[in-house]
Parts: sequence; structure tokens; C-alpha cells
Amino acid sequence: MAYMVELLDCTLRDGGNVVGAGFPKELTEKIMKGLIDSNIKVIEYGHPSGLGGNKAGVKNAPLSDEEYLEIGSPYFSQAEVGMFCQPKHATISEIKLAAQKGLGFLRVGINAGDSAKAKDLIKEIRGRGIKVRTSLMKGYILPPDELAEEARSLERYGAQAVTIMDSAGYMLPDEVKKYVEAMIKKVSIPIGFHGHNNLGLAVANGLAALQAGATSIDCGVMGMARSVGNIPTEVFIAALLRSGESVEYDLFSLLSFIDKDLAQDLQHCYHNPNPPEQLILGLSGCHSSFLPLFKGVAEASSVDLYKLIINVSAQNMKAPTKELIEEFAKRL
Repeated sequence: MAYMVELLDCTLRDGGNVVGAGFPKELTEKIMKGLIDSNIKVIEYGHPSGLGGNKAGVKNAPLSDEEYLEIGSPYFSQAEVGMFCQPKHATISEIKLAAQKGLGFLRVGINAGDSAKAKDLIKEIRGRGIKVRTSLMKGYILPPDELAEEARSLERYGAQAVTIMDSAGYMLPDEVKKYVEAMIKKVSIPIGFHGHNNLGLAVANGLAALQAGATSIDCGVMGMARSVGNIPTEVFIAALLRSGESVEYDLFSLLSFIDKDLAQDLQHCYHNPNPPEQLILGLSGCHSSFLPLFKGVAEASSVDLYKLIINVSAQNMKAPTKELIEEFAKRL
């Protein structure tokens, strides 16, 4: 089955919980560039609690909203870059500033059952010419039909997209399908899914959401996010490829960025539970016992290890020989 898949990368927003309450300037710029270079074109960044979070009595980010908008602005023409916001935090002056800077979207987050609280904020954002995405947080606290009615209300208020948030990683794949299917019957705007990995089902739930008709999946590089993390961006791309999907995202560029830059920068505060080389083994079907052999040939031949594993394994997953690996290395 072919999917229309939009990845909405939340690394620079939800992932900010890993480092405290948001990324500093240098890392924000580095991650933004790494994502765009990997052809990820919808990016959410800024304070983890959203626009106005620094003033709302929550933990302060290393940068103000104005500073985040300033350092993000060079990327606004290269991707759809936006911020999260909540009715209890965002103010008209902050929304006006975001519009002046050319922010691509604001995503209004409200708890399931509280859609009415988003009405005025959605109207204000739309009136400023900014795209409005919305998220129904803790979506599982309502039955599917009731959550779908909430989405319908958000659409009436002016929302241009809605995301089902599994905020505690509580949902099972079959449940995700029921929520998406119920929502499809009620709204005409795009439906997304945001999954946390508390039960180890985030990727499976994301795939289930797509199977049911969702078109947007929230994710974060290395799964970085609050609690045990979100759907890992690179793992989800690999899962799509493993499913036979043709995707626009550059997995090899993203893995190289993780390996050579990001993992080193964050080694003091974050451990990647699924390093790139292990992810490639899963994508290719290559057993981990052959990894030292592949590494030796890749280093001696100065070729990309991940591409070497993928290409060789497409011919021989069972027992690739050194001779076969060297033969493929000459072609890369």
C-alpha cells in the first residue's frame, strides 16, 4: 500500500526536553540544517511548551521566542518551519511577532475535550496569516467518536490540520486505527499522529495510523522527546523503506548527520537506543555477526558502510563472504 507521508519532525521542540527546556543557538541551527539536508521539510522548534513558554512559569529555554524566531528565519524559505503553542501561554503580541518573522505555522495544542478553548487562538493565528495546525493531546482519554467530534470543532474554528497525540505512549496499533478511521469520517483536513514509545509501540502505531488514512506522522531524531521519546525519525523512514515505500527523505544523509555530528554533541545527556549501524542491520536483514567484516572492508575501501551493507544484503543475507563484500565495495 502506498502512503502519502508527511513527517513532522519535533526534535527541536519536544526533543528540547532532553537537554532541559529547549536547544541553544548552535544546536538549533545545526539540527535545523541536518534535517533540511535530509529533505525533511516540516519542522517544529522552540520552547518545548510552545510560544510563550518562557513567560508561563514553566522551565525557561536558553533562548527567548524572539531569539528562536531570529535564528530560525533563514530556514523559513527552505522548509515549513513552525512552533507549538497553547491557549494558556501564547499571547497576541507573540503571535504578531511570529507573523512578522514569517513563521510557517503555529500548532495549537489542547487536551482532548477542551477544543472550545482553542477557538479564539485559532482565529487570531489565522487572522495573522499563519497556517494553523492543531493537536489533541492525551487523545486516548476520549473514545474515538468523541475525539473525532473534537477534531470537527477544531476544523470549524479554522484549523488546517489536526494531530492525535498519544501523549503517554498508551495506545495500541488497533486503537490508533480506530481513532484515525473515526476522525476521517468527521473532518476534511489532514490527520496526523504523534506517538510516544512507553510501550515500545511508537513506530508500529505510526504505521497503523498511515494504514488507517493519516497522512502526517510526528517524529524526532533518535526519538528525542519527553518521557521515553517519540517515534524516531530515522527509524520510521527505515520502516517505510522496509515496507516497500518510496520516500523523499534521505536516510543516509540523516544517519551520517547523527553519526558524525549529533550523537557526539549530545553524548553528555542522551544515549541513542538504536544507533545507525544497528538500524541498517534491521533494514537490510544483515546479521550483527557480520558487522565487523563489513566495517573492515568499508574502512579499507573508503566506502559508505551503510550503503555497503544494504547492497550486499540485497544479494546475500545468509552468509556474505569477504570476497563478495569487497566486490560490492568496488562498485560504490
